[in-house]
Amino acid sequence: MGVSGTGKSSVASAAARETGAAFLDGDFLHPRANILKMAEGRALTDEDRMPWLAAVNDAVFAMRRSNMISIVVCSALKRAYRDRLRDGNPELAFIHLVGDRALIEKRLRLRGGHFFKPEMLDSQFAALEPAGSDEADVTPVSIEPPLAEVVRRVVEVIRAAAGEP
Repeated sequence: MGVSGTGKSSVASAAARETGAAFLDGDFLHPRANILKMAEGRALTDEDRMPWLAAVNDAVFAMRRSNMISIVVCSALKRAYRDRLRDGNPELAFIHLVGDRALIEKRLRLRGGHFFKPEMLDSQFAALEPAGSDEADVTPVSIEPPLAEVVRRVVEVIRAAAGEP
């Protein structure tokens, strides 16, 4: 989880390769209307996100039934979103990729071909509700180190959650 530009897809796909996990980028589950809205530079509302969160929740459930470890990329910015994803998925855990706004904005400006516009980063940070002390299933991981180090740390968290050495 994390705001756009933290490297969720890059980190998750590398971690999936390293762990042999199934992988799904939750962005692929957005309804067409959401993608078009973001492509126009307009932020999604909670109402826009609800069908998407339902689809991600269903994907988490389905993937868990046939995979020991599954990784699903999803921003999960608000506690209510994380709670929606937890519903019916008791073994779900989150890795929150965290970083400095300036670094994330720089990365967004360098990224080409993605529907999310860098100008929308403010709305992501405004919506972000960091995990509370009662959300023990959320592990923060800094994106400040090089990508390989971030992936290494994420793989450690995944293996620990799965009970692997």
